[in-house]
Formats: sequence, C-alpha cells, structure tokens
Amino acid sequence: MTLLAVERIKLFTTRSPWWCALITLAVVIGFAAIFAGAAPAGEFTDVSNSQFGYVFGMTVIMVLAALSVTTEYRFGTIRTTFQAVPNRKSALLAKTGVVALLSLVIGEIAAFAAWGLASIMRPEDLTLNTTAEWISVAGVGVVFALASVIAVAVGILIRQSAGAISLLLIYTLAVENLIQLIPKVGKDIYDWMPFHVADRFLTGSGPAAANAPLSQAGSLAYFAGFALVLLIISLVVADKRDA
Repeated sequence: MTLLAVERIKLFTTRSPWWCALITLAVVIGFAAIFAGAAPAGEFTDVSNSQFGYVFGMTVIMVLAALSVTTEYRFGTIRTTFQAVPNRKSALLAKTGVVALLSLVIGEIAAFAAWGLASIMRPEDLTLNTTAEWISVAGVGVVFALASVIAVAVGILIRQSAGAISLLLIYTLAVENLIQLIPKVGKDIYDWMPFHVADRFLTGSGPAAANAPLSQAGSLAYFAGFALVLLIISLVVADKRDA
C-alpha cells in the first residue's frame, strides 16, 4: 500500500495526468457529439456508435502511461526510486497499478458520458439492454486500463519519451491497419493484432463477429494476456540493466 501511495503522489504532482484526462474526455465525448449530431435519422441505432472516439482517447491514455515511466528516466528520479525500493519489480508494478486504475476510471467516465450525451441528442433508443451493449460502453475503461499497461511496459523498455510515444502512436493508429495490405496473409495476421482484438471485444456482436477467431470474452483474454506478457518482459529487462 505504501508503494501505491508513493506512486499516486508522484503521478498526481505532475500536470500530465490532468491534461491527459481532460483531453481524453474531450475527445471521446466530442466525437460522440459530432456523430450523434451528424448521423441521419435512423442510422444511429447501435450503442457502439457513441464510442467512436475511444481509439483516440486510448492513444492519449497511452501517452500518459508512457510518460509516467519515461519522465522518471529522463530526470533520473527512477534511480532514487530503485534505491529506496531495491525490488524494482515491486516499484514498477505499483506504478503500473496506479496508472491502470486511473486509466480505468477515466475510460469509464468518458464512455458513459459519451453514451449519455448521444442518448440525449438522438431520437433512437440507445438504452443498454443487452450484455453486448453494456460491454461496448463499460468495456472501454477495461481496454484503457490494459492499453495503459502496454504503454507502461513500452516506456520501461525504451525509457525515452519521444521514442516510446512515437512507437505507441504509430503502431496503434497505423501499423495494425497497414498489416492488412500484406498479400494473401495480411487479413489473417490482422485478426490477431492486439488492438484489433481489443476493438472486437468492444464491438463483438453482429455478423462480422461470426467469422472472428475469438469470442468476445476470448478477445478480452487475448488482449489482457498480451499486456501481461509485455509487462513481464519489461520487468525482467528493467531488473537486469542499469537504471
């Protein structure tokens, strides 16, 4: 608990969490408002339409998560942390836990606010009646939390803000989609890309899901497993090299 409190204090004494939280809320809710206002009548019947902006909000959360690690390496405070807590894994796990919890809370607030605004703006019934509809909204926070774990792991591995953020943004916004262009096998590989799988978890209902290699629950487990493996690799690397 002490480590968690320390990491919470370190995180919230900087401005980046506040700015990233505000930007995430603005992006997710803003896209919901834009689409709810622009979509023709009768074409906004799916609850998941209110969450169109979650991908962009997720990238902001990943920037926040990466910065929570890379700024410590940049200013050398990570050395002080490791001197105070010789068990590096414990310190980094505490940081990951705090960032993931913050990401979960921001994601849930943003998702339900976006859904609520869309429900007010649209004449269609956007009530959360089914499990799939609940997942498409409540699942956003879960995806944000797991994405932040991935970002923390990348930050630990790269240790430089520019490099970590560039890699995360390029991969999430471009690389996975470009993989589809690989002749013959591109679509098959794309089906197993982690962020595409996470998206399938959120939008796992409908005809497209019938041909998916994983169920909605399986998609969440796969994405969580990917985040866990990457975090374990980063912790092992951090434990073996100089701070």
